[in-house]
Amino acid sequence: MKNRSYRLGCDIGGTFTDFVLADDETGTFSIYKCLTTPADPSDAVETGIKALESQAPGFMAELAEIIHGTTLVINAIIERKGARTGLITTKGFRDVLELGREIRYDAYDIFSEYPEPLVPRALRTEVFERITSDGRVIQSLDQNEVKFVIRSLMDAGIESLAICLINSYENPEHEAKIKTLAEELAPGLSVSASYEVLPQIREYERTSTTVTNAYVKPITVKYLHKLSTRLQSLGFNGKLFIMLSSGGITTASTAGEFPVRIIESGPTAAVIASQHYGRMFGIKDIFCFDMGGTTAKSCLIQKGEAGLVSTFEVGRVQRFKKGSGLPIQVPVVDLMEIGAGGGSIARISKMGLLQVGPESAGAAPGPACYALGGEDPTVTDADLTLGYLDPNYFLGGAMPLDLNAAHRAIDGKVAKPLNATLIEAAFGIHDLINETMAAAAKTHIAEKGGNPNNVTLTAFGGAGPVHAYGLARKIGAPRIIVPPLAGVGSALGFFTAPVAFDLVRSHRVGLDEADFQGIEKLFTDLEEEASAILKQSGDVDGIKFTRSTDMRFLGQGAETNLQIPNKAFNDWRKNEIRHFFDESYKRLYGRTYPDTQVEFISFRVRASLPQHPFQIPRIAPTEGTLQDCVKGNRTAFSLIQKQFITFTVFDRSKLFPGAGIKGPAIIEERESTIVLGEDANAEVDDYGFVWITFV
Repeated sequence: MKNRSYRLGCDIGGTFTDFVLADDETGTFSIYKCLTTPADPSDAVETGIKALESQAPGFMAELAEIIHGTTLVINAIIERKGARTGLITTKGFRDVLELGREIRYDAYDIFSEYPEPLVPRALRTEVFERITSDGRVIQSLDQNEVKFVIRSLMDAGIESLAICLINSYENPEHEAKIKTLAEELAPGLSVSASYEVLPQIREYERTSTTVTNAYVKPITVKYLHKLSTRLQSLGFNGKLFIMLSSGGITTASTAGEFPVRIIESGPTAAVIASQHYGRMFGIKDIFCFDMGGTTAKSCLIQKGEAGLVSTFEVGRVQRFKKGSGLPIQVPVVDLMEIGAGGGSIARISKMGLLQVGPESAGAAPGPACYALGGEDPTVTDADLTLGYLDPNYFLGGAMPLDLNAAHRAIDGKVAKPLNATLIEAAFGIHDLINETMAAAAKTHIAEKGGNPNNVTLTAFGGAGPVHAYGLARKIGAPRIIVPPLAGVGSALGFFTAPVAFDLVRSHRVGLDEADFQGIEKLFTDLEEEASAILKQSGDVDGIKFTRSTDMRFLGQGAETNLQIPNKAFNDWRKNEIRHFFDESYKRLYGRTYPDTQVEFISFRVRASLPQHPFQIPRIAPTEGTLQDCVKGNRTAFSLIQKQFITFTVFDRSKLFPGAGIKGPAIIEERESTIVLGEDANAEVDDYGFVWITFV
């Protein structure tokens, strides 16, 4: 049997699909990037694998694992292309998806819109049953009624069923019975029950999350099965892992069962890679900036760790207005979507002003310069017009860009309506997108208690290194790191993610009345459940459990997550837990209330296997000079002088350790381009990282 030394990371984005093939034996990487195929994402996967075969012949037979990130789930929600879904809930809760929290996301907009529920009212049904908040059954379930409801939903043509009953997180007895009956009456029906998807307090969020899981489950299972079959036909017989929104990876079967957990699977990987680089260089405060073809995501890493949040939104009617989307209550890395990518479309707004995004040209038809049928001007068209991109070296020359098409799009749809020159319009597009990202970045950093003047900005994605210099200048970040293979940074970041899974269970009880022995039993049950999920990956040696609990003052509507050192919960004293809570609350809000009682709301467990990160090899020393790395000169637009000046163009693959570059300069590689203004210097370290500082 051959030694399985290869691992493959595959990230399917809105515009490009990225591949990184790592050989753990030699420490070398092979990379490939191609346009995403929206009609069937697995087409691009097969294209990439075949292209990598030319770089590493026969690698499929030695491939130990494929780690995959996909936008399939979030796209299905946004485009409303999921399964026809039915909902069974408790009598009186049929309309919870539309009632929501009854909070207006824009208090002064009387015409504000809200997303349509994923399950129409005709497919939302009720059953007589009732369980109290402490788990007591006060209205038993009528199985004949349940059978009638299931049959009526099947007659209505549902493909998937969501089950969400009141207070089932305390006692799942009724949900389990309904699930069993559904599986008996409709063996091929996809079923999602809230006690398995999200046994957590808050009825609206729990229902929304369970319904979302049910809505995308059939298409996710179908896609993963098709992908697995296609990979096997290409000679793959290793393990297929899927990236979770929480920063871990899981098996394809688990991802198919809980697809709601992979909504943010792709963007999370760049953050995990930034954490890895932070540990590598001893940098604690990092602002991760990942700008691809469709969107840009960012995350503030503090003290070496990216934060996790338990609730986020998808499918917003107003993309950047909180409350206008569907709430999803699963663990996710605390990302902020800046809403800008290379494909973001520039247009004139109703007010006659320049607007860039949030609409994107995507992979089809793409920016005008792709010459694939796109006619709208985009950020990539502007970057090309300003001289930052070489039309003959995009994707290493594999995809030439049409400069004239970019000029026509910008001139016709931006410059002329604004009575501006072509260059003024192109600079306006580039600068506006930088300003939009900077404003969002400053807000995100401030909300987390950070200081942009103290963070190191890490740039990922095909467009990230192009805009990192302009973004750093606007937010005041003193240093930029552009890692090797930055253009495929998410695919590379998959290798640093551990096999992991997060579980939560709500159990509301006051600290003074809490049974610590019972809580320990709850934690151990969660750990056993998480272990069973991890066992699907095969190797379960060295499982690490991390415990935490959500607590709050009595009367509060929001909780504070409290990390609990890992020992038996019944070994803790109540005053110790109270001290942990007060210290955590004081750190977040500046003060605490020692005379006010506190209560437990939810208990969380994260189970993870040891990480198996990649190792970046050192660059071989060279006797060459910096001049040997120069590809030539190119005129490009200066953000400082507001005019075209001469930039020196360098070949990144030829740069050597200690190479120092003074701006203005452009550093090119196949997957991305780094832009340095005249007030910036760059230096290459032993591993090929480009460190950019300002003069």
